[in-house]
This record gives sequence, C-alpha cells and structure tokens, in this order.
Amino acid sequence: MKVGHFLVAKLCNVKVNEFSIGFGPLILKKKKKETEYSLRLIPLGGYVRMEGEDEESTDESAFPKASIPKRIAIVCAGAFVNIVFGLIIYMSMFGIGQTGNLLLALGDSIKQLFTGKVGIDNMVGPVGIGGIISQTQGFGNYMVLLSVISISLGVTNLLPIPALDGGRLVLILIEAIRGKPMKQETEIYIQLLGFSLLITLSVIVMYQDIVRIIG
Repeated sequence: MKVGHFLVAKLCNVKVNEFSIGFGPLILKKKKKETEYSLRLIPLGGYVRMEGEDEESTDESAFPKASIPKRIAIVCAGAFVNIVFGLIIYMSMFGIGQTGNLLLALGDSIKQLFTGKVGIDNMVGPVGIGGIISQTQGFGNYMVLLSVISISLGVTNLLPIPALDGGRLVLILIEAIRGKPMKQETEIYIQLLGFSLLITLSVIVMYQDIVRIIG
C-alpha cells in the first residue's frame, strides 16, 4: 500500500510531490501545502512521487538526501503495510498456525519462481485476479483472497528486482557498503530498465489472463 510510503516519507521530512490513488487519466486533484493529491481512473494501487526520486534535486528535503535508515524505512513501508494488513485479516479468521502455513507456502512459491519450477505461464495479473474475485462466493472467502493477495504483493514487492521496492533497497544497501551514493543517472537508468522489463512482463501476464478467461 503506497500509503505506507507516503506516511513514512512525511514522518522522515522527505518532500512528497504527489500522492495518487490509482493510475492512468486524472479524475481530480487537489494540492495541499507541498503535496498534490490525485485520484486517477484505473483503481489499481497508486504511487508516491517524492522530490529527487527520479530526477536531480538540490532540495534538502529530497529523497536522496535523507539518511540511509530513513530511506530504507520509506522503501520498505509499503510492503510492510501490505503484509501486516494481510496477516491481520488472515490471523483473525484462521489463527496463527494456518497463517504460518500460508507464509511457508508463499516462500516456497518464490523459491520455485527463482529455480525455474514456476514459469510465466503460472503467473496471474490484475485481470486474472479480477476473474478469481468474481468467482469468489461469500464474504469469508473474499476476505481470505484479499489477505492472500495483500501478503503476496508485499512479499513480491520486496524481491531484489529493479523498479520494485526490493530493487531500490538493494541500491541503498550498496550505497551503505560503498560509503558513497551511486551516480543518480546510473540509478535512474537501472530503475528505468527494470521498469521496462516489469511492464513487458505485465503485458505478457495480462495477455495470458485474457486468453484463460476467453478460453
């Protein structure tokens, strides 16, 4: 949940230029102090645009100028909120023991993904998730699915892949080890490359979802 990034950034005195709910075409926006709050057409997630995050900035409240612990906290906050939110729902329904099994199952799935036992054809995107939700019967089943999706998104977002929070966390840790920041141009290039690969993967997965639904 991007609200995690937003709240922690504010707590760490990092300037947030825009906090958006959803993606795509703008529906409405309102600026309050330094932040522009926006609502967009596609209600899938959202984003937080911090000062200096993707461009050069001399502002002392820019993201790159924050201390390493603060940046780590900001980067991890979104995934943390997703995971905690999902765990609270799941534990309230099944207790601590089936919750443990769920986390083990998710860990095993990630392991299989990196070892090649799970391929792209096994992945499900927003379209596929929407199809699964539409077939869910009963409030209890819906909440279980919501919790699993929330935890999965949180864990996935922490994977060390550029454009994901985990990729950005790796870059911050490299800076901590080197004792000096990476050139911002290089960091932006890495992020853009990762973002391009992520968009390509998303298109492939979405196509597979549509084929499954039609078929």
